[in-house]
This record gives sequence, C-alpha cells and structure tokens, in this order.
Amino acid sequence: MKRPKKADISQSTIASNQVVEDKTARIERLRKILLEKRAEILKEAKEEIKKFHSGENKQLVETVLDDGDLSVVDLAEDISLRQLSFHRETLMKIDTALQKLREETYGFCEECGEEISERRLSIMPFAIYCRDCQEHKETVAKIEQYNAD
Repeated sequence: MKRPKKADISQSTIASNQVVEDKTARIERLRKILLEKRAEILKEAKEEIKKFHSGENKQLVETVLDDGDLSVVDLAEDISLRQLSFHRETLMKIDTALQKLREETYGFCEECGEEISERRLSIMPFAIYCRDCQEHKETVAKIEQYNAD
C-alpha cells in the first residue's frame, strides 16, 4: 500500500478545513438573517399591539359619523388582527428554523434533501423546500385546484 506524501495530507487537510469554515460561516450568516427577521417582525407586532393598548382604534370610533365610518374602523381592526396573526405564524416558522439550525438540519429541502440556496434562504429564511421542489408543489396544487373546479 502506497503511503500518502506529507504534501498530499496537508492539501486534503486544508481542503477539509475550508469546507468546515465555509459551513460554519454559512450557518452564522443564516442565523444572523433569521435573528434580524425575527427582531423586525417582533418590532412590527409590538407596534400593532401598542395601537390597541393606546386606544388609537377607540379614538377612531369616537369620531365615527355614520355606518360607513364604522365599517372602515372595523376593517382597520380586522387588518391589524390579521397582520398580528401573520406575524405570529412567521415567528413560529423562524423559531422552527432556528431549532433546525441548532440541530444542523436547517437549509436542506424537506422534499429532496438537497441544500437550499443561501440566496433563497436570505429572501425567505424559513423556506423548507428548494426552489425546484417548491415550484413543483405549487404546480401540482394548481392542477389539483383546476381539477376540483
């Protein structure tokens, strides 16, 4: 059996270390993206909640002149509540992504197992499918919806 030369060993060690460093750097970049997105959503949610507590909507009700004005106030409250619900769902997805990051399963497509591009994760940090699998799922859903109609 031929013994590897020192130069061969050091080259493979350097390459191996580079892969580990790249993976570690990627994880840290993705963690930062997730935490920034989480902080942004929490800030928006706190502002919406603050509106309810400050009585901003109550002030609107006091200025209501007719049923049309009242329906606008109701619509504004409904939109705020839906926005809070959307923020809650997004926060849950981000928390799940952070848990996956700790478990080292984050960033891999749940359909095909391939690595999800960092570009996709920077846009949608809680994505669970690669672009191709997501497009396939959406196409199948459209076909099923069309067939159901």
